Amino acid sequence: MKKPYLIAEIGINHNGDLEIAKKLIEVSKNSGFDAVKFQKRDIELVYSKEILDTPRESPWGTTTREQKNGLEFGEKEYDQIDNYCKKLKIEWFASAWDIKSLIFLDKYNLKFNKVASAMIIDKDFLKEIATKRKHTFISTGMSSKKNIDDAVEIFKKENCSFELMHCVSTYPMKTEDANLSTINQIKKTYNCEVGYSGHENGVVVSVAALQFGISSLERHVTLDRTMYGSDQAASLEPAGMKYLTDSINKYLLAIGEPSLGKVLSEELPIAKKLRAHIKI
Repeated sequence: MKKPYLIAEIGINHNGDLEIAKKLIEVSKNSGFDAVKFQKRDIELVYSKEILDTPRESPWGTTTREQKNGLEFGEKEYDQIDNYCKKLKIEWFASAWDIKSLIFLDKYNLKFNKVASAMIIDKDFLKEIATKRKHTFISTGMSSKKNIDDAVEIFKKENCSFELMHCVSTYPMKTEDANLSTINQIKKTYNCEVGYSGHENGVVVSVAALQFGISSLERHVTLDRTMYGSDQAASLEPAGMKYLTDSINKYLLAIGEPSLGKVLSEELPIAKKLRAHIKI
């Protein structure tokens, strides 16, 4: 069984602090993840003025606009993120939430694109991503079969490499809502690679997803689940990140190869001792 591509979803869990972002990149690398992922928005395009002007208490002020601005990184921060990831030799990419942000990310010549579950219904946005012909991860949370059908059609028409990611968009997700058998259903329906983007607590569900041959695994990560932010509670802290990657490695190691009738050399002295009373 092939090891899935492991993505640490930093998202906006950096809370607008570049040092937190760098620490999460470092922890992700040291824990054995292959890539880190951020989120990029132009808040004036993603949110209406009415929403941005609504009252909202946050570390950055008393309106939604101040909160959203506080969570966004700009060119200065992403330049440093790009350099830091290159230094640590870990891939990074981001899920854009609007075309302007998608164009902004082009500057960094990233290997991957990502369609967040919220964006899968925006056909114009999907076409813009697909025309770039970068391998794209497409999350399927909150999506009807028709939503997924339309997205797959667009990417196939543009001859853009993609994989779907089974996802349930609750934070945190209840174990009984995981329905991991959907992964095989997606594979059969769309004849493509399928990953898993998890929002659950702990690592059991993510490790269980391996039995379905997932091509990628994405989990939200944080330095502290009690920090400010809507994604923090569904994230893995550093100890959990390492536990996840260690568990995956042990799972894959334990599968091994078919060995019917094979006796390990270490078993021979034990067999001799335990079977000494048996005459053959």
